This record gives sequence, C-alpha cells and structure tokens, in this order.
Amino acid sequence: MNKRWALKDNTNHDDVIKLAAQLNIDTVLSAMLVQRGITTFEDARYFFRPDHRHLHDPFLMKDMEKAILRIERAMATGEKIMIYGDYDVDGTTAVALTYSFFRKLYTNIEYYIPDRYKEGYGISTQGIDYAAEHGITLIIALDCGIKSVDKIDYANEKGIDFIICDHHLPGASIPNAVAVLDPKREDCEYPYKELSGCGIGFKLIQAYAEKNDIPVEEVNCYLDLVVISISCDIVHITGENRVLAHFGLQKINTDPCIGVKALMEIAGRIGTYTISDVVFSLGPRINAAGRIDDAKHAVELLIATDKDVAKEKSAMINVRNTERKGHDLNITDEALGMIESDEVLIARKSTVVFNEDWHKGVIGIVASRLTEKYYRPTIVLTRSNSHVAGSARSVLGYDLYEALCGCKDLLIQFGGHKYAAGLTMAPENLEAFIERFEEVVSSTIKPEQLIQQIQIDAELRLSQIEPKFFRILSQFAPFGPENMAPVFISKNVYVSGNAGLVGGSHIKMSVMQEGSAAFDCIAFNHGQYLEQLRPGVPFEMCYSIEENVWRERRTIQLNVKGIRFSD
Repeated sequence: MNKRWALKDNTNHDDVIKLAAQLNIDTVLSAMLVQRGITTFEDARYFFRPDHRHLHDPFLMKDMEKAILRIERAMATGEKIMIYGDYDVDGTTAVALTYSFFRKLYTNIEYYIPDRYKEGYGISTQGIDYAAEHGITLIIALDCGIKSVDKIDYANEKGIDFIICDHHLPGASIPNAVAVLDPKREDCEYPYKELSGCGIGFKLIQAYAEKNDIPVEEVNCYLDLVVISISCDIVHITGENRVLAHFGLQKINTDPCIGVKALMEIAGRIGTYTISDVVFSLGPRINAAGRIDDAKHAVELLIATDKDVAKEKSAMINVRNTERKGHDLNITDEALGMIESDEVLIARKSTVVFNEDWHKGVIGIVASRLTEKYYRPTIVLTRSNSHVAGSARSVLGYDLYEALCGCKDLLIQFGGHKYAAGLTMAPENLEAFIERFEEVVSSTIKPEQLIQQIQIDAELRLSQIEPKFFRILSQFAPFGPENMAPVFISKNVYVSGNAGLVGGSHIKMSVMQEGSAAFDCIAFNHGQYLEQLRPGVPFEMCYSIEENVWRERRTIQLNVKGIRFSD
C-alpha cells in the first residue's frame, strides 16, 4: 500500500531559535518541542523531568468529595462494597488497582467483571441483581457507567448506590449516581481530560489517601497497572498521563507487582519495557482472558499476593492468548477472502463484514487488521445471542463515533471513541446498517484520509545524529498518541556496502549521506525495494531513531518507515 508522506506544519521560527538557545540543543529538537506546545524553558523542564508533584489535586474532579464521603460512610458502617469494571485491559487493571487498595483497609469488599458474552459491555442488569442478592449497597464502577442512566435508576430502586469512575464521553444526561467522576463532563473543571479508566481509579485512591493521611507510597505502588491501562487503551501520552506513564514504566522495569512480573516472565521478557512493549506483549495476554474465557482470571492475576498463584494464572492466560491468536488469524483470513472476492466491497469507502460463527472475543483485533490492509473505516460483526454485535476501527483523522451517530436509529446501542467503538443491532437491521454506514462514510470522509499517512516531524541530516542529539531525543519518551516517536526524513542517502533480506521481507542495510558516518538500518516489510538499493544510488527515506541492544552492545539503529527513489 502506498503511503502519503506528510511533513508536519512549520512551527514559529522565532520560538524554535529562542528555545534552542535557552536549552542549548539542536533546532530540530527545539522545533519538535514547539510542535508539542513547549515554548519556554519551564515548559521544557516539565516535559523532560516528570515529577509526582505535577499530578493534579484529585479533588479538582467534580464529585470527588462526594465519592470519598460515601466510601468512608460505607466503611464506617460495615456496608458491603463491590468494585465493578469492564472486561478489557483498562477495566481489569482499574478493578485490580481499586480493589487491591481498599482491600488493605477494609475486608467487606468484592469485585465483579461482567461476562463479555452474556452481559455485554458496561453496567449490566445481571450485575446489579447479583449485588442486590448478596447484600451489596455500594458499587464503584470503573471504565464504564457514564451512559448507564437506566441501569443506575434500576440500582437506585433496589437501594444500591453507585460511584461512577469513567473516562468516556457522557450522553445527554448524567446518571443519577451518588458521584460521577469523569473529566469529560461539561461541568467538570478538572485540568486534564484524557485519563484512562484506570487513571480515574488512581485519582480516586489518591483522593482517599490524601483525605485519610495514608502514605503516598500506598498509592504509587499501583502505577504499573496504570501505565498498562494507559498503553493499551491508546489514550494520549501528554500532561498527567505522561507523568503517570513515566513512573509506571519505572515501576514495571524495577519493581512490578507479583502478577505483572509473572506475566512478564511468561511473555519471555524481563527487561526495559516501553509503552509499545506493554501494548504488544502484556496487553494481548490480559485481554485474552476476557476474549476467550473469563476476564476475572486477569483480575485474579493482577491482585495476586502469592507467587505460585500468579504463576498459575499467568500460565492459564498465556494459553488463552495462544487460542486467541488462532481465532484471530483464521477469522482474518476468512474476512479478507470475503472482501477480495466481492467487487462491491472492494470499491467501497468503508468495510463491514459479518459472519454469525466468528468468535466475538477477537473481532476487534480482526477489525484492526482489516483497517491496516484496506485503510478505511471498518466494522466486523458476528452473532451475539439474539443480536448482531461488532467492533469498529477507524483511520487517522476520521471520527468513527460520529459516523455511528448517523446510524443510531438502526442500532440498539453503541459506544466508544473517535477511532474505536462497539455496537449492537437487531439482525433485521443488518443490511440497512451496512448501506447506511457506507453512505455516511462516503459523504463525510476526505479522500486523503483513505490513504495511509506517515507523519514526519522534521528533515534531518544523518550527521546531526550524534550522542547528545540521541540522548535528548530519548527523553521525549514515553511515546504514544499525541507524543509519538519522532519520524525524520533524510534525502540523498545511499547504501554503504550491501543491503540484504532478513525474515523473508525485511531489509537490513547500512546507509550514509555525504559527510556522515554509516548507520545500521532495518526496514520492515520493504523487501520490494531490495533490487533498487545499490551502493551509490541516491534515495530518500523516513525513519525513527532507536537504540539496538545485541549481546549487551548498544548502537543507534534507524527504523525505516518509507523509501522513495526519484523518478
């Protein structure tokens, strides 16, 4: 697939020069800081030196005082409390964090994860009925609940109070709960809006600890769970999230909780984890518990206090992840076959595929793979009890949630974000929905949004890549949405020595530019360029700069994202 190369907009030149002088850094680096909204020495110090003191006062969040008072009353009078959360990574880490913290202080507490297949996403009637039957009078809901107006009314009728800790966009009405913690509420003045669901849980325990003089170490010990949620829920790595992610990665890499350590061991890696490593190594394993079996296994792992229990749970989850991979690959192959054999589907600006036998637990992953292949808004649907349920994924810049709003009369329910969503409909609406979704996408998507884009931060000469430059560049991490690893473009580079294939479709080579040293490169899935990559033949490439570690030897390596030859 051809990709657009898009150089980011030029920043204010005066700001770039001024900041470079203040920090004594290359103007390429200062330009990237200005692109990120960093224009002063103080801004740069905040960015490069994350500090726990940068975390906001949790009581700035609307309803936080109400939430803490209700929890204190429940604990003082011996009420039974239930921690309720969604079955994905964000939900299970949020439940594990909140339950583990309060369990140390109070024993009349349990947790509940809804069954993905029997109850679906969010707060369920079954979960409320379970609480009523077991004498639970306070439910703390995490990573869900902001749109559960009718469910909260149902709980109120049964004498059950709710504290909602959510980070999704509210609907027209706020649920009638005791407290609704969600920075995205229009009436919430909390300074940072992009926390994960687990991040909201962290603010809750932070507030409780502050109010009750509990040492901050009893809160910060859960930051490994917070960074797992931040990584896997694809929230912004900016502001408060960046501080939480920075210290969360420190916790993972130096002193992870027993369950996380067991998961790292079963994944075959104990070492320096980045956001990307968490996403691709730990996240799928935690998710696999709920996709294939029961997400409670993931919570049991993450709250484990016994190494043998953690080892057993991590092994079980790893088996489920292997099963998940099998379903994932088979369904992806079937879906690709459906598209490739249908000229109508190929010609569309959206992809919607349905098979009633597909495993509901992996259709989100399949939707992501189809989006990578065809690069257009994509929905994968399957049968779920008497309904049709699906997962949707979008492309850069296109608001999928808004597109689903244009089809809401055909849906039973839907929810999610700009780039990912879930939906449920009656089977008789399937064909009408497929046509409507295509109409909405076709009329609202821009042609350039249907071409995958490589966003390039700056042009760079290879000679600029020296130790100080790389040392400062490394401090831009942790990388993720809104703070992605910088991508550079260098022109008139050429192969030094020979380029060769590795792994069937990847290229390893060394490249030079006039006046520069040679740099080792890896170009994944660029094997089609091998014949053109000859010594002395100029080309341009875009790439990120990484550290490669091999047998304890550390070298700078360029990870090539794109190659272009002049006509």
